[in-house]
Amino acid sequence: MKMSALTKKRKRSKLVIASRALLIIIGGFIAAYGLESVLIPNNVSDGGVTGLSIVGSQLFGVPLGALIAVLNVPFIFLGYKQIGKSFAIFSVIGIVSLSVGTALMHQVPTIVEGDTLLVTVVGGIILGFGMGLALRNGGALDGIDMLAVLLSRRSPFGTSDLILFLNMFVFIVVSTVFGLQGAILSAIAYFIATKVIHIVEEGLSGSKSYKIITTQPELMVETIRDRLGRGATYSLALGGYSNEEFKEITCIINRLEESKMKEIIQEIDPNAFVAVYDVSEVKGGNFKKHNIH
Repeated sequence: MKMSALTKKRKRSKLVIASRALLIIIGGFIAAYGLESVLIPNNVSDGGVTGLSIVGSQLFGVPLGALIAVLNVPFIFLGYKQIGKSFAIFSVIGIVSLSVGTALMHQVPTIVEGDTLLVTVVGGIILGFGMGLALRNGGALDGIDMLAVLLSRRSPFGTSDLILFLNMFVFIVVSTVFGLQGAILSAIAYFIATKVIHIVEEGLSGSKSYKIITTQPELMVETIRDRLGRGATYSLALGGYSNEEFKEITCIINRLEESKMKEIIQEIDPNAFVAVYDVSEVKGGNFKKHNIH
């Protein structure tokens, strides 16, 4: 019986790994399509290693896919050392998919031409969706983030600051081939892509965590349950000055319920202390919505 359960668990694990790998491959092909059908034909590049690969391909006539694969090799090694084996393996799958995708889609028709605003928006969305799909499933299509993580450990700058700095360098290089306008459009497309990556990774319907300290905790929790159908938990909090003990309420809701939550708090205790946090993902436990009566 135990062996059967273990076998099922292993099969499920293999299925999860295979599905993640497949989604990363799809992400790589989607990103390649964004590059070949929108950005590159309109002299717009990407940031990171892919941006440098596009410049190298334009300057030296080397196939883009080959450059993407070669230039990302040291970054994959960094990913293996800094993040782990599975991340490195999934990143290899993603980068190879992007490289092969750009080669296969080199002759695809351009879907947007001329309109610079539309080019940056459409290209950025397609590229960001592909990269976000890969990141959500544990891989990466570009190695510059790995370099930023390594440098941040050896410098006083944060990872996001270093990503920005490294990409500024990339767009300066891009300007030597695509001109200043091309570099500016590339930066805009990259900005749009990063926002889409964030949406794909975290979803549109992100949750909010409310921490509430009120003089009427029982009534607050009961009202939240009755009007929102949400459960809540208590934790004991001690006032730093008064040493008074409070019941701190924690409740996780979706974004659509936020205005109703604020209305409930204002109605029951306008002077309640409230702290609100973004929650990118909720799993396990008993996070479910009860019927509202």
